[in-house]
Amino acid sequence: MDLDRRLAAGARSLDGWRLVGLDLVAHGAALRGVSVAGALFLGCRFADGDEEAVRRGGGVVFPAVPGAPVDPYRHALYSPYELYDTPAYVDSLDARAYAWSQAPTDGDSALAMALHDHAIDKALTAWVEGRDIVGVMGGHALLRGSPGYAEAARLGQVVGSHHVVATGGGPGAMEAANLGALLAGRPVADLDAALATLAAVPSFTPDIGAWADAALSVLSGVPDGCQSLGIPTWHYGHEPSNPFATAIAKYFRNATREAILLEICTGGIVFLPGAAGTVQEVFQDACENYYADPSSVAPMVLVGREHWTSTVPAWPLLASLAKGRAMEHLMHLVDTVEEAAAVVRRPAPGAPRSR
Repeated sequence: MDLDRRLAAGARSLDGWRLVGLDLVAHGAALRGVSVAGALFLGCRFADGDEEAVRRGGGVVFPAVPGAPVDPYRHALYSPYELYDTPAYVDSLDARAYAWSQAPTDGDSALAMALHDHAIDKALTAWVEGRDIVGVMGGHALLRGSPGYAEAARLGQVVGSHHVVATGGGPGAMEAANLGALLAGRPVADLDAALATLAAVPSFTPDIGAWADAALSVLSGVPDGCQSLGIPTWHYGHEPSNPFATAIAKYFRNATREAILLEICTGGIVFLPGAAGTVQEVFQDACENYYADPSSVAPMVLVGREHWTSTVPAWPLLASLAKGRAMEHLMHLVDTVEEAAAVVRRPAPGAPRSR
């Protein structure tokens, strides 16, 4: 292991090191031969007496959390195949983590969830570094095979050719945008073929397994697809993660996930028609832009004049709120996904907005 190589190279202090998930049962003598003060041991296994020796030496030990289906100390985002890791959805990591999160919470499980979300937060921070990210928000109930689903996929494909697409990682418009981003730079015919395959299973209800299998069959035919990001949550565990995001930052706490999703979209956010969840995201993003430094304000693009002025009349309130602010000229109400893509194709404004 890497630890052995470093020790063999002459390391004498582990100060500042993070040792994650290592089997250290046979490393007692090696650990006693170095300074462990300031080192973090996360979910590592020790021989009898060695853990206490590490603690006495100034090391900080966080043990493995019994019963947790997730790794609280993971150092990377999820891939689709990690979450959908079994033939039957009910046996998958995604399903097991949701079931575990719904059980009565004790101290151990609460700690595991908090540590897990912290680990995902750190992994996401590293992943987004240097990437120009545009968010696509929209309703989870949008059915495969519908015109709206196809439009969201086209939006993802066009935007994904110039930016990294980020979504809430769920079904509906979110799945469609991640699908389109996966196929960015490919012929429109490839997207049409994928849409036709998915239309055979329009919804994740009543059978999440069949819904996921249709997506995974499409995904298997695109081994070199473009990267995109999904940020779902087990809080809405009845809404499964879509497999088309190549990197998945899945959280237990929805409030954390919502704030981070909006924060990282420095290239702007496109809001497709949606209901309560999408409306919440619209005004949460508006609040970020309202108080942001002018150099950090990012475009907000609402697609569907009828929806946003009549069905869910958020636009008049937004326009009134933005009047005279730096955000005023970066708010757009359009009718087509092509218009939306043209707006966010402009260069990102720069530094990420603070939470």
